[in-house]
Amino acid sequence: MATPYSADYWSDIEAIPREDAERIQNERLVEQLAYVAEHSAFYRGKFAERKVDVARIRTVQELAELPFTEKQELRDSLSTFPPLGSHAAAAPANIVQIQASSGTTGSPSYVGLTRRDIEVWCELGARALYANGFRPGDRLLHGFGMSKGFVGGLPVVQIAQYMGIVDIPIGAEAGTDRLLRVQADQRPNALIGTPNFLAHLGEQAPSALGLDARDLGVRTISVGGEPGGGLPAVRERLESLWGATSREMLGGTDIACIYWGECAFGDGMHFLSPDLMIAELIDPETGAVVVPAEGARGELVYTALRREASPLVRFRTRDHVVVTGTDCACGRTGYKVRCVGRTDDMLIVRGINLFPSAVKQLVSELRPLTTGEMRIRVDFEGHSTQKPLPVVVEYADGLSAREQNELRASIEQRVRSALNVKIVVDLVPEGTLKRPDHVKVALIERV
Repeated sequence: MATPYSADYWSDIEAIPREDAERIQNERLVEQLAYVAEHSAFYRGKFAERKVDVARIRTVQELAELPFTEKQELRDSLSTFPPLGSHAAAAPANIVQIQASSGTTGSPSYVGLTRRDIEVWCELGARALYANGFRPGDRLLHGFGMSKGFVGGLPVVQIAQYMGIVDIPIGAEAGTDRLLRVQADQRPNALIGTPNFLAHLGEQAPSALGLDARDLGVRTISVGGEPGGGLPAVRERLESLWGATSREMLGGTDIACIYWGECAFGDGMHFLSPDLMIAELIDPETGAVVVPAEGARGELVYTALRREASPLVRFRTRDHVVVTGTDCACGRTGYKVRCVGRTDDMLIVRGINLFPSAVKQLVSELRPLTTGEMRIRVDFEGHSTQKPLPVVVEYADGLSAREQNELRASIEQRVRSALNVKIVVDLVPEGTLKRPDHVKVALIERV
């Protein structure tokens, strides 16, 4: 078990001056690139093909001279050189754990971990969850899926134990009744899971237990695993249901479990670990590096700085973010972001870029007339259309035909006004759309 640096931060690195953080990153980048060049056949081949001399790369700014690592390259590496690919850079005898991605966009990615890698993952996660409000001595109800090797399962347990938190690993697969019964019996004061599933869990508490979720003793909630946890309407719903603070975090299988975390001020997730990874922001179309100034948008690209088993250099996540600030009253010096969706999920409607989470926010704001549940029914090939976008929205029980017509018109007008996109709304009764469980909610359904 590790211990926090102070009452304000898990690690002192979170608040160091930016010039000191850059110096540490430069030093560790040189070390990591030398390690990768020596131990990773994948990167030796990749750099040789591009005629790149990694020994010349001495700073984070020079990192842009190196090629990106794409997800498909890792899939190809894994299938050609099983079990962990030619990008594995540690001896098999030193691998102590293997994690898997969800595989929602293809075969799962398998990631090897050494003992030191696990410690690094735990340190990254501890900084994020501490920023979210978790503290040593807390008791945590585990609402992420515990099966299939997902990083939301065992790695979160390891992070909690590293922080001195008692994890109750029930998992989302157990279902709402089981999770709520354990919450009522054990009264853990912390809760973790995807935002839509935890909202659904809170909504079911009265029917399952005869109690409101806010009466079940939760103090703080950490949400992630899908975009939307930072949307005001989603956060307000969670906090109202549970009577707790809700803060967002972000991670991913290929780099680590959790590595961005939102602080008490709730204005975006901080980059917390310049000593353990590099987070670049790029233009997803041109690949050019984007300066992370307030209001900037782009795709996150990561380079590990203390990775042994499956190190990645300039890995494209396809996570699209907006920078919400570069300063914070909490004193953390890492810039802040809000994830608005995956670049892969972005739709182009008559030339306008649209992320599903933006429509979700507008629909959620119309509670209690809607349930907040919606799906975009994509009836065209690819990601671009010249037609109005079909959107299915659940209306709340009890609305008259006139009220439904007014609601349909209101949603269409709000989306057109806010997003400059024309949609056609199909209203369906409450309970029609599949509710979230341990599988991430897909706001896009292809028909």
